[in-house]
Order: sequence, then C-alpha cells, then structure tokens
Amino acid sequence: MNTIISDLQDPGSLPDRTENVSVLQTHISVVFVADFFVYKIKKPVDFGFLDFSTLEKRKYYCEQEVKLNRRLSRGVYLDVLPVLYDGTRHSLKGGEGEAVEYAVKMKRIPDEVLMKSLFYVRALTEGHLKTVADRLAAFHLQAERSPEIDVFGEAVKFKINTDENFEQVQKYIDMTIGQNEFESIREWTDRFYETNEDLFSSRITEGRIRDCHGDLHMEHICFTDDLAVIDCIEFNERFRYSDTVADIAFLLMDLEFHGGRQESEILWNMYKNAAGEEQDVDSLLTFYKIYRAFVRGKVNSFQVDDDTISPDRKDEAVRTARKYFQLAHSYVEGNNP
Repeated sequence: MNTIISDLQDPGSLPDRTENVSVLQTHISVVFVADFFVYKIKKPVDFGFLDFSTLEKRKYYCEQEVKLNRRLSRGVYLDVLPVLYDGTRHSLKGGEGEAVEYAVKMKRIPDEVLMKSLFYVRALTEGHLKTVADRLAAFHLQAERSPEIDVFGEAVKFKINTDENFEQVQKYIDMTIGQNEFESIREWTDRFYETNEDLFSSRITEGRIRDCHGDLHMEHICFTDDLAVIDCIEFNERFRYSDTVADIAFLLMDLEFHGGRQESEILWNMYKNAAGEEQDVDSLLTFYKIYRAFVRGKVNSFQVDDDTISPDRKDEAVRTARKYFQLAHSYVEGNNP
C-alpha cells in the first residue's frame, strides 16, 4: 500500500489534470485529494464487522459505495476506477497493466460548505438545520423497508452491535477509555435492553426500521447547491439497516461533541416534526447517542494499531477517542435506562 500511496501522489498518475495531490487516511481508506476530484482506495483490512481483505471484496464495496451514496447526493459519486500496475508504477489513468486496487472517484466538495465548517465559523443557521431535517426525514420515510430489514430493529439483533463494540474496545481500556467508564456504559446498555424490549418492538410495528445512511455526522453533510449527504455505510448492512432514530442520533451526537447542544436540540425538534415522530422516543434517542459516541471512540481507537499512520496522528486519535467515550459516559449519567 505504501508504494501505491507514493505513486498516486504524483499528479501525472491521476486521470484528471491537477496541480496538487494530498493524502488523507482513515482506519479503512486512503484518500487522494486532487484539485477537482477525490479518489478513495479501501485498505486491505478485516475488522470482523468490515472485511476488505481481498481485491474482489474491495472492488465490490467500491461499487456499493457509489450506488448507495447516490441516494442522498447527486453528481458527487462518479465512478469506480482500477489502480493499474505496469510493472514499474501505479496509475489511475487507464491503459496497460494489472488491476491491483480499485478507487472510488468523487467530485471534490469544498471544505467550507461542510456542516462542520459552517458550525465552527458560527455560520450554521436554523435555515441550514431545517434543510437537513427535511431532507433526512424525507429520506427516512421513503427508504427501503422489508421484513428482512425489520429484523435489525429487534433488541436482540441490535445487541449484536453493542456487544461487538464492547468486545473490540476492551483492548483499549486505560488507553482511550477508563475501566469505570467502560463498565458503566456497558451495564447501562444491557439494562436498557432488559427494560425496553417493547419499545424496540413498537418501532418495528411503526415502520421505523429502514435502509438508512449509517454514518451521519457533520463532515458528511454538504451545503452544496443541492444538499449532499455523503459517505454512508456500504460495508455492512447490519450498520445501515436500523431505526431511523439511530441514524439521526449520530448527527445530533456529533453536534453535541463539538459543543452544539442548542443546535442539536433545534435539529431534533425539526426532524421529529418532519418525520411525523409522535411517540415519545427521547429515551431511545439517548440510547442511540450513547451507541454512536461509543462507535466513534472505537473507530478512533483503531488508529492506534495502524502502521501507516504517524505517531502524531495516533496521539490525536487517542485524544479524540477519549472525548467520544467521555461523551458516551456523560449521556449515561443521570439517565435511567
């Protein structure tokens, strides 16, 4: 992967004219940011809940990424391109060579139109929040629903996700999360399942379990001419098939993580009205906020084990993970399950 990264940083290796190429990395992707387009390659990793271990799987999930993200973003996800190796260098320009990886080609979205950017310069208005609430509510109301998808709303089914989270985070205890925080969040979560099984069932009856986005946070909300919501979960249906409240909870939690509790409350009320949420689901929202904050803590913790990430970036990931776990714990305190 390091050789591919080095080769594709050369502007001449990309299919579209560009003066600059920068590289961003997550725990699952390497992203090449050019002047007008972005090219994203999946890392050959297997976390259990995500399996990109073979080239065939990485190609398939690149294709799924393009297909699924077009639901909430028009004109952003453009193609899947092969990374070709001619025996000397890697290229995305096409021509001769063996396909050794695949890349999702996207239109580059300026950072300044991201919801997170607007929030930090105090330019995020109630009008912006209303646009997001209406768009997400409409998406959730028309998103695919089926008996197969409904199953993922069952308490016993969703518990697979939270049990997996606790199992995978155990190795990071005393690194990114304290033992007491970990035990408190786990005990609270288990009690919630025990005392709210009827609530989970009622959500299925109401038709609230849908093929959602799965990764709604502020960096994925783009105030382009036509609001675009990008980077949904393509790699595991278990994370995308969920209660619609679980989906919006991610964005509300992310606003609160960055200090936007007032904006979160406004967005939640707007969304409830637009989505026709008549039942009192505030306790369920708290449950899913805890889940979402814990997931973000876990994902940032994973970067500690990534050899392609610099020590400074790892230190930053540790600090960020701690903040997310602390937020998850703050939701637990004062809220009886």
